[in-house]
Amino acid sequence: MIVPLNSLRPGEAGIVVNLQGGPNFRSRLYAMGLAPGAAVRVVNVYSSGPVVVEVGGTRLALGRGMASKVLVRKL
Repeated sequence: MIVPLNSLRPGEAGIVVNLQGGPNFRSRLYAMGLAPGAAVRVVNVYSSGPVVVEVGGTRLALGRGMASKVLVRKL
């Protein structure tokens, strides 16, 4: 099932399938390690703040808008 990253709950994981955004958005996420094929695990989802994810051993905090543009295949 392919879902936006911000719909996963803490502890759930997925594989990045697509990044829905412009070239600057994709470039920024590629630099952080969020590229198609990357395994991602949600660490925490704050009620009114960022989505904290782990990619390749590195933790990243993404805003909800940014996380909604990252499509993942839920594992």
